Amino acid sequence: MGTRRGGGVLHRLLALSSLLLLASGEVIFEERFEDGWETRWVESDWKRSEGKAGRFKHTAGRYSADPDDKGIQTTMDARHFAISAKFPQFSNKNRTLVVQYSIKFEQDIECGGGYIKLMSGYVNQKKFSGDTPYSLMFGPDLCGTQTKKLHLILSYQGQNYPIKKDLECETDKLTHFYTFILRPDASYSLLVDNRERETGSMYTDWDILPPRKIKDVHAKRPKDWDDREYIEDPDEVKPEGYDSIPKQIPDPKAKKPDTWDEDEDGIWKPRMVSNPAYKGPWKRKRIKNPNYKGKWKTPWIDNPEFEDDPDLYVLKPLKYIGIEVWQVKAGSVFDNILICDDPEYARKVVEETWGANREAEKEAFEEAEKERKAREDREGQKAKDDGDRRRRRHKKHYRDHWDDYHDEL
Repeated sequence: MGTRRGGGVLHRLLALSSLLLLASGEVIFEERFEDGWETRWVESDWKRSEGKAGRFKHTAGRYSADPDDKGIQTTMDARHFAISAKFPQFSNKNRTLVVQYSIKFEQDIECGGGYIKLMSGYVNQKKFSGDTPYSLMFGPDLCGTQTKKLHLILSYQGQNYPIKKDLECETDKLTHFYTFILRPDASYSLLVDNRERETGSMYTDWDILPPRKIKDVHAKRPKDWDDREYIEDPDEVKPEGYDSIPKQIPDPKAKKPDTWDEDEDGIWKPRMVSNPAYKGPWKRKRIKNPNYKGKWKTPWIDNPEFEDDPDLYVLKPLKYIGIEVWQVKAGSVFDNILICDDPEYARKVVEETWGANREAEKEAFEEAEKERKAREDREGQKAKDDGDRRRRRHKKHYRDHWDDYHDEL
């Protein structure tokens, strides 16, 4: 969560840098959740009649670098949350698309999402739900200790395609920025806190189109293919007399004992020892194979089923952004939402908000954790004291009425 009002200096600098960057790019939608944010966002009635809909609270959270720098936080446990905002329709055809936002998981979420969605066409915002079609879904999803997924799902011709890579999200309780950049050449970058986490292409990292190349299943290894990297030297000749060298010889240092009696003990023979001249079975030395062609691999060929789509990267014209998540434990703070076509502007936003305030937020978090621990200790001690008092009262009651119990028996 970045500082915008504390002193006003950073806010003015950020505004100035924004104007300079806008000269080369366009901000389609930017939400810092300052006063009046409710006029731009619509909370959905989805699940409300069933009593399963949660609400968002305008707050900086339990701890932050600046209490005035507010986002919207999920409240009420075990609820569905759905809220959306509309912006002027935007097409990323022949343009770079940048989607960025920050999220802070203040809670032990146990199981729940923290992602955002971009939608196209008409959306009835009061009925926005998990069934509402979307063009892009991006952000963290946590469940237990195993699932720490970072979703990156793109829609193509009405079907959703998740990225094939296993992406992990951050799991601590501090603010983190997630940035997705999609370019007109269908290449992409994924950044966390301004650091590139992944990069690649829609052609290879999503199963949207058939692959350009496939292995030739009919190819066979040529009979004359030599994959021996080393061979025995055919020109080397075994030295004359090599095979006549014995493996063992009589020990030249051995001496017949003075007490040895050949009539009784037989003919004395020295013990056998390893022959230092023996080199083992003769083998030709190994040399590089001049005919070595490498390990044979099945060749790649053009895929006859591949048909390129130069507009693969183009999403349906975007018109809405939404947060639609389920959380077992509520407490996530969403903020700093940005849709634009300028990666440099997005980078500056992270640098001048998160980068400038992360240490202050860490300090606020550590202080909040100390207060929480102290409160839990006090509550635990109070519960122990209450229990001790109840046990003492019970014992006193038992002693005071012992005669009555005895008479009844």
